[in-house]
Amino acid sequence: MADVSARERLESFSLLDPMTQSDPFAMYEAMQDAPGIYRMPETGFYIVSRYADLRAVLTDPATYSNKVDRASLQGPENAAKLRTYMEARGWPHIATLQRTDAPDHARYRKLVDRVFTVSRVREMGPHIEETAHRLIDRFVDKGECEFISEYAMLLPGTILAEEMGLPSDQVATFKKWADAMLAPASYVMTEEELLRNADIELEAQHHLASLFEERRVHPIGDWISALANAHGENEEPLSMAELQSIMSQLIGGGFESTMTAIGHALMQLINHPNQMARLRENPSRVKNFVEEVIRFESPTQGLRRRTTRDVELSGTLIPKDSVVIVRYGAANRDAAKFACPHAFDMDRSNAGLHLAFGAGTHFCVGAVLARQEIATGILAILERLDDISLARPLTEPIHRANFLTLPLRELPIRFRAR
Repeated sequence: MADVSARERLESFSLLDPMTQSDPFAMYEAMQDAPGIYRMPETGFYIVSRYADLRAVLTDPATYSNKVDRASLQGPENAAKLRTYMEARGWPHIATLQRTDAPDHARYRKLVDRVFTVSRVREMGPHIEETAHRLIDRFVDKGECEFISEYAMLLPGTILAEEMGLPSDQVATFKKWADAMLAPASYVMTEEELLRNADIELEAQHHLASLFEERRVHPIGDWISALANAHGENEEPLSMAELQSIMSQLIGGGFESTMTAIGHALMQLINHPNQMARLRENPSRVKNFVEEVIRFESPTQGLRRRTTRDVELSGTLIPKDSVVIVRYGAANRDAAKFACPHAFDMDRSNAGLHLAFGAGTHFCVGAVLARQEIATGILAILERLDDISLARPLTEPIHRANFLTLPLRELPIRFRAR
């Protein structure tokens, strides 16, 4: 009877509905209660929602390939038109890094790991903290701000813009480019909208191309320089198309998801004032707090895979060449793994077992930096602001419509300076 009820509940939801995308957790629960793997009627995509099933997919890249067209949501015809358009005017979306399988992935990962070292991120720590306080200086005396646009977006945006050779006051340009890179995977567009969006990405590509060429000859210590010169003495340097592909993934993974997590972090503290008080009293709790934020409202709700053969998962036969969506946001609220999964608890003992950064060989290369920016960003806010509350109720849906991520539309807050 429960299975029938779960199937009936699923029929009332759609993952393409902005209201469901903003609050998908009831749909996820129905998916987990229903037998087998849920197949989206609108797209034919198979949605993997249970923690154990996600682990099985993420740790078997031979069966669940990362080689998936990032514009697959647009349908085969428009995805093909986008490929042709990009190739004619810039660089095509070739497969690198997270969009490749072994042995190609190992080559890209080795080169990128030389850029994203733990020591390099630690070196960035003081600059991240300085940037956070500089942003707070702009609104601390006003007693209110729109937290997403005035802080959560600007903190990772400023750091990434600087690493891309843009002045820190050009974060708006960077955000426009980042949004364009993410758009084909995020929501369905008409052909006209898709190509108009491509023009913005092409603008970013040509900016990056000139920087990559310049930094190959005159490196200055930023990510562009490091990637352009990441190859060893006997290794092939990355081609311009490869550099463009890797950079678009670093921007997509390192910007929107971190911005989203910082916004969610403050929203949960506002919703749970006792936990905010405890974090103020003991900032060393921030590490586990960050893990719980990432578990609770996974910034990246899902990513794509493609089956390389017919495969059975949880009793469902998934045909070869099917698109599979690993739904991190669902797995991180799976009651089979996390007790009381819909409760936010910064002291949760197994919060760090979330899958929001993936698992296996494709574990997120920017995880260390993301954690640093979220922790530093929130501790700076608690150090400078007191009596933080919502300035007004949030308008539903509170998140922007997006198939793969969970970005807050806004977070208007009021406070007093400490």
